[in-house]
Amino acid sequence: MDYKVKDLKLADKGANLLRWAEDHMSVLMSIRKRFAKERPLKGVQIVACLHVTKETGVLVRTLLAGGAKVALTASNPLSTQDEVAATLVKEGANVFAWKGQTKEEYYGCIQRALSFKPAITMDDGADVVTELHSGRGDISRVIGGTEETTTGVVRLTAMAEKGVLKYPIIAVNNAETKWDFDNVYGTGQSTIDGILRATNVLLAGKRFVIAGYGHCGRGLANRARGMGAHVIITEVDPMKALKAVMDGFEVMPMEEAAEAGDIFVTASGNKNVIRGEHYKRMKSGAVLANTGHFNVEIDIKELEGMAKSRLKIRDFVDEYTLRDGRKIYLLADGRLVNLAAAEGHPSEVMDMSFANQALAAEYILKNSKRLKAKVYDVPKEIDSAIAKLKLDVMGIKVDSMTKEQERYVKGWAEGTE
Repeated sequence: MDYKVKDLKLADKGANLLRWAEDHMSVLMSIRKRFAKERPLKGVQIVACLHVTKETGVLVRTLLAGGAKVALTASNPLSTQDEVAATLVKEGANVFAWKGQTKEEYYGCIQRALSFKPAITMDDGADVVTELHSGRGDISRVIGGTEETTTGVVRLTAMAEKGVLKYPIIAVNNAETKWDFDNVYGTGQSTIDGILRATNVLLAGKRFVIAGYGHCGRGLANRARGMGAHVIITEVDPMKALKAVMDGFEVMPMEEAAEAGDIFVTASGNKNVIRGEHYKRMKSGAVLANTGHFNVEIDIKELEGMAKSRLKIRDFVDEYTLRDGRKIYLLADGRLVNLAAAEGHPSEVMDMSFANQALAAEYILKNSKRLKAKVYDVPKEIDSAIAKLKLDVMGIKVDSMTKEQERYVKGWAEGTE
């Protein structure tokens, strides 16, 4: 055993958080029941770089039940629930994570996790894969990996296209039971939760600017509208901008939105989406938050350079006073506001995401000899099985096609009658 967490005395509280999550993650619990019986991951070393939350804890318990050995490190310096980290250490996982890491501590923890020489990696942002491919870890034993988030899939796809990816990756993010629920409903609700916990501002009547109308931006836009906010979308992709318009949202360039907005949230996956030219136009009191994976979407250095003072006015709220007296508020150091200032996605939605992670690990182990060094989608049969399990635990039944209908959808001869 090796670990570094804030305080092992927090383990009892973490156990209660895990119990709560397990009561709301029935799909993953059903997979755990099978894993405990069959032990499909027996002896397999998994290194996971994920947000160390109660939901991740349920996944780790499931992997351990399946026979895996797990080394866990955080995928964000501010997203760890210290109580959960302590509990997982007590239960046999090697955990290197605590809330409030420095950049150096963050990468140091990844290195300590990689010292366990993984056969399978689990990433949320591709930092473990990047470290291994940069020569900072033993890649020789790795047979495959999984990736949880859009930003990581983008990075890994770029690696595959350039021919530098050395082992296969299952893009868990691309599973329909992940992106169409986790990204849309999870990000939408948890981002609002993070903003409200950090600020307690009233959203009704506010002009709420969202940079990016992908799955995360779309989910956030609908949740913000539901809270009574007037939502403005900024985009670089004409198709996504058109979808936002058709969904009833106002669309404009960030240059114009900067003057109109009260609250700004980046969800683009890109760099410096909000920057100096926009700060110059913002009204005093503007609130800035990020719900993209990396803390690069808001140009914090430029904000610091334009400010005459900075004050931590609340937990996770920094007040920047500009030279002309205007005040701009940055939440959670520009990191994922839903995890830094709140608890991340609800357990019910992470149930499906982490079910994909568990089953993808089993799939890699069974199929490693035929998988090539590229990015794969989650097999359709796994995605569909998770959807069915979720409906089952919700007590919802669906129709089945008749034999005639099955023939009809597979045929071509029948037309208008």
